[in-house]
Amino acid sequence: MNLNDVPKLKHTNSNNFFLLCGPCAIESEDMALRIAEKVVRITNKLEIPYVFKGSFKKANRSRIDSFTGIGDEKALKILKKVSDTFDIPTVTDIHEISDAHLAAQYVDVLQIPAFLVRQTDLVVAAAKTGKVVNLKKGQFMSPEAMKHAVQKVKDTGSNKAWITDRGTMFGYQDMVVDFRGIPTMRQYAPTVLDVTHSLQQPNQSAGVTGGRPDMIETIARAGIVNNVDGLFIETHFDPANAKSDGANMLHLDNLEKLLTNLVAIRKIVNGL
Repeated sequence: MNLNDVPKLKHTNSNNFFLLCGPCAIESEDMALRIAEKVVRITNKLEIPYVFKGSFKKANRSRIDSFTGIGDEKALKILKKVSDTFDIPTVTDIHEISDAHLAAQYVDVLQIPAFLVRQTDLVVAAAKTGKVVNLKKGQFMSPEAMKHAVQKVKDTGSNKAWITDRGTMFGYQDMVVDFRGIPTMRQYAPTVLDVTHSLQQPNQSAGVTGGRPDMIETIARAGIVNNVDGLFIETHFDPANAKSDGANMLHLDNLEKLLTNLVAIRKIVNGL
């Protein structure tokens, strides 16, 4: 898998980590464009290859009354507008086989949620679109087990796969990142660290996932030190009122300082 396989991806020769970043879910066109505009400015300044992230729907919710989306095609068209407006690639989650063909008409990277990464038909459908497939490691899976998910993509004739670690279940209400998994998974495919989902606190009594956004820089720094290829960070200009995963998202105002620090660390690591 080569970063140049991703259409519109900039700064691929900068020797930086690449970044998947945006809101958890597409809430409106205005919010998507507002977030993308700021992240594009920051990543161009720091020469970070950037993919805008936004879920066109959220199927894996704790409660039936949780926000799931504004309408599939409406959200996908917003993702396409973000891509066309800023000349950047986009990534979104898919949950059903039929989603693969639909979403592939609008975005550049198809993401398989961690809960669904062992669903063979879903992974194969994503790979057969010819798009890059971002395989999120199941919270219940070992790093070594992800080689089989990557192999499913390869068996379709595609080599366009990434692996994203989003933490491993630690008891019922916490996640932990095992950094030993990064070099293991990098043997199979370029590996991304999902910083914000790794700090989720699931299974809360209220039925709404909690989080530890105060630990975002700690986890992100450790990922860079351990040679992760990319970072995944969800961000919002008003996390407290975000319709999905607000408890663990990074406030957009804090993104530039975080990325500036991470780029500085990356340069040191590259020189070792």
